[in-house]
Amino acid sequence: MYRPVMTILVALSGSILLAVPSDSRAEMYQYVDAKGTISLTNVPSDTRYRRIDLHPNRLHPVLSEAELEPVIRRFSQQHQLHPALIRAIIKAESDFDPRAVSRAGAIGLMQLMPQTAVRLEVRDLYDPEDNIGGGTKYLRQLLDRFRGNLPLALAAYNAGEHVVDRYRALPPITETRLYVRKVLRYYRLFLARDLAVTGHVIPSSEYAMPQPAPVSSIQSGQ
Repeated sequence: MYRPVMTILVALSGSILLAVPSDSRAEMYQYVDAKGTISLTNVPSDTRYRRIDLHPNRLHPVLSEAELEPVIRRFSQQHQLHPALIRAIIKAESDFDPRAVSRAGAIGLMQLMPQTAVRLEVRDLYDPEDNIGGGTKYLRQLLDRFRGNLPLALAAYNAGEHVVDRYRALPPITETRLYVRKVLRYYRLFLARDLAVTGHVIPSSEYAMPQPAPVSSIQSGQ
């Protein structure tokens, strides 16, 4: 069967306009290069292209925590982070929706920017395993960079590490401060829920466990 060839190069600008072939059965493939440019085609020219699904009825728009828990635990252990913290970021970033795309162009469960994904070697931002693996690795890097200071690492996750470097403290950005408070609140809730369900919190010998800062310190800018 004849399939019209369509290749689109997308420079990342916060939005993507995509013309889909009229054949509803056509498949699309995506490749993100080292500069963060997304190439889309229905006839992939090499193995670096990954298939993306254009049929919403075959997707699961929101994944349950139970479905994601094995992946979260595996990458949490690999990067020495508590799974409750990764759940908190996913909840704050995408509410467990793997197809979420922000106005700024961040994609997937942990809302990674394509440029960041290239640096983290994430191939498919819409794939839950790839996205969680990349987001967890990125958070580990930020915690190492800011010497284990969780509020600063979260601020950098939201606003960028160079913004936090500039202020050497929580940036005076309302959106970022609200984001840090939201993630810390979810972190505490998930820790408390784990305790209520299992009777214990996973020990720090198995996962590193950054301590949530008091909300009052976030409000006062400390």
